[in-house]
Amino acid sequence: MSKKLAIIGASDFQNPLILKAKQLGFETHVFAWECGDIGERTADYFYPISITEIDQIAEKCRSIGVDGICSIGTDLGNITVSKVADKLDLCANSLECIKASTNKHLMREAFFKNGDPSPKSYQVSDVSDVDILDLNYPIIVKPVDRSGSRCITKLQSSEGLEDAVRSAIDVSFSKACVVEEFFTGIEYSVEFISWRGEHHFLALTRKFTTGSPHFIETGHLQPAPVSDSLRTRIIQVVSHALDSLGVEYGASHSEILVNENEDIRIVEIGSRMGGDCIGSDLVELSTGFDFLGAVISVATGHEPDLSVSEHPECAMIRFIFDGEDLAMLRQAECDRSVRVERSSVDNDMEHEIVDSGSRYGFYILTSDSIDNLEKYLPKRGV
Repeated sequence: MSKKLAIIGASDFQNPLILKAKQLGFETHVFAWECGDIGERTADYFYPISITEIDQIAEKCRSIGVDGICSIGTDLGNITVSKVADKLDLCANSLECIKASTNKHLMREAFFKNGDPSPKSYQVSDVSDVDILDLNYPIIVKPVDRSGSRCITKLQSSEGLEDAVRSAIDVSFSKACVVEEFFTGIEYSVEFISWRGEHHFLALTRKFTTGSPHFIETGHLQPAPVSDSLRTRIIQVVSHALDSLGVEYGASHSEILVNENEDIRIVEIGSRMGGDCIGSDLVELSTGFDFLGAVISVATGHEPDLSVSEHPECAMIRFIFDGEDLAMLRQAECDRSVRVERSSVDNDMEHEIVDSGSRYGFYILTSDSIDNLEKYLPKRGV
């Protein structure tokens, strides 16, 4: 009897998970709203069911007899995975963990309770509430339960605060936002895999964004060039925070800021693999660790294989915002010191880029030396 895996989502960023599962001999059962995404074609079985329809997905998975359920790089998919797994007694993080790791206010409360370094933060559900906030500027406003840089705004003063709060509340699933003191520093993400509450560090990623006011990500680099001592402290801080959130199983993606004094602040932690190809591509390219395979192992109730290949490389992703980004892709294709591992470019490059989901595409580069990748790192933003 074949092994069967349920996968939540069918987008280009979920497709590597589908392909990896098939490579490992799993029969893939993919659930998503039907809109022509690539996973609709690569899956063995595709079900045009919205990923928010928990009961329908659980009923179908029960009839199929799936061995596990997973999703990568999406908070909404992560919520569905946890709820369906709970109904079917499959391996996944607890519902309490998922609540805390997909809601920025509950996350901040967990960090405050457990002494994890985190900016001062307030939850706001009504624009009128901003009058009573005790915060020092600059501040940053975010929807409480969205990802992908949606409706994030940095403000230097109270001017524009009500508009920023209103916009963030409008896109929030629970109609709330967080207003937080802004911590200035270099942004990194930290990738882990956990099994039965034991956390295994995989990679540190240097992140690049458009900067203020919306911080849309422009690229990522692995391994991040930091000292061994800083890397060790980052691992300790994030491991403790994972315990604070109750993370026990699977991938996690933690975003942090480090200032010039090497003070660390946790931006947020997702109890799922990082999006933007960080987990699906960059980790394996830069470390030799089969991250996708490990996620599937955990989802099907098996301890992940932590071994790595012998020849890891340096890897980066650059997102396409304009013609300059495309020109750098063409240059990389002719550059013998780097390799183009994967790329995706939209035919439509006319729409406005307002968040991560509206960028025009991306390309992934690898090299034996990080020096060869530096000229391809995005210059805009920080």
